[in-house]
Amino acid sequence: MIQMLTVVVVLVMSSASLDALPAPVAQSTTPSAAPADTGKVVRLVLAPEGNEARYLVREQLANLDFPNDAIGATSAITGQLVLDADGAVVPAESKFVIDVTTLKSDKERRDGYLQRRTLETAQYPTVTLVPTALRGMPTSLPEAGAFSFEMDADVTIKDVTRSVRWQVSAVAENGGFSGKASTSFPFEAFQLTQPKVSVVLSVENEIRLEYDFNLVPEPAGGS
Repeated sequence: MIQMLTVVVVLVMSSASLDALPAPVAQSTTPSAAPADTGKVVRLVLAPEGNEARYLVREQLANLDFPNDAIGATSAITGQLVLDADGAVVPAESKFVIDVTTLKSDKERRDGYLQRRTLETAQYPTVTLVPTALRGMPTSLPEAGAFSFEMDADVTIKDVTRSVRWQVSAVAENGGFSGKASTSFPFEAFQLTQPKVSVVLSVENEIRLEYDFNLVPEPAGGS
């Protein structure tokens, strides 16, 4: 009899303990909202100073015992670089245009030959560069410090367009970027003829292009 009463008491106490436990919380089937995308389009334009494009060609002049670089440069450049929220270049909105009629070297005779014969600037006054891809860029656009990467760009000289890879070294500062982009290719890549004049013994079959750039964020409301 005592054993039976003990069993009944235990069962009653167990039932009371179960009733005192909190009911299980129902698990929500609604997914949590994705974090807001903080990326934004970056539009970089040319600063008033610090932009210069140049060519370099190794030549051997008749009156010199050693070769030297023929260098012509211009600051007559317009354009912009646009990056999307993921840091990828937007080719449809990115373009640089160089006015090659303003290229100047240390010799007027060379400049005249280049304009009349090599580039035919009366018919083709500009060279264009359209960035298409940035390779080896940091995962997020740097806000300060030096970094390097490669850039693929469609370059048009006269009526010939070729994809050219550039080596780029840059420094980020105050929201902008400055540095140098460089590349090289043979004359025939753009169907150009190597110069042949009496005062020049030889011209190497390589054109080096350099662009010293200084890009800043586009002002609010556009330039």
